[in-house]
Amino acid sequence: MDITIPLIVGSAIIDSVNPCAFAVLIFLILYLMTVRNKKKMLIFGLVYIFVIFLVYFIAGLGLLTFVKSVALTKFFYFFTAGLAILLGLINLKDFFWYGKGITLQIPKSQKARLDKYIRRATLPATIILGILVALFELPCTGGVYLAIISLLADKHTWWSAFFNLLVYNIVFVLPLLVILLAVYKGLPPEKVEKWRQEKKKWMKLSIGLVLILLGVIMLLI
Repeated sequence: MDITIPLIVGSAIIDSVNPCAFAVLIFLILYLMTVRNKKKMLIFGLVYIFVIFLVYFIAGLGLLTFVKSVALTKFFYFFTAGLAILLGLINLKDFFWYGKGITLQIPKSQKARLDKYIRRATLPATIILGILVALFELPCTGGVYLAIISLLADKHTWWSAFFNLLVYNIVFVLPLLVILLAVYKGLPPEKVEKWRQEKKKWMKLSIGLVLILLGVIMLLI
């Protein structure tokens, strides 16, 4: 299987449809809008998005380097394929029975912690928030990212994989950037949050189907 740019971009788009990252960005924007400082909202939102990009990219690069350096490529490849299918099935379950049984979301125990940093609305708090969200949201859509990393580790040289991971993560944060700029230009963030709530099940469905497809393809090739 040739790991092409369209595959990387398509997977990143699906992965970026992430209720977790959307939710925290919207909450942050809502809070900053209450202090009526749009410039502050834009700067902090950009910092938040950049931190998520940086954490995701460094984490993916570190995992890629580790897998290649210790010759675990084949083991990691098949492990990730099975994990992708399992996570995909959990996301499909959420489409039909959201909140029942195992659900892939930011742990409820951590939501109060995130809320604390949102309400501070300072630059250091925004950086910490971006780091925490990047780490906590991995259960939501991390399966797609892991599958892509596994394919890159198995099929590509390190530098080729590096470039593809860079493209992947740029595409991954683009929806957050679009939302931030739209709100900055006047789109009510409440409308974005309403849309997120209405489409949350469909996000889960799309992620679940892509995960299962990636897992099956990995096992067949």
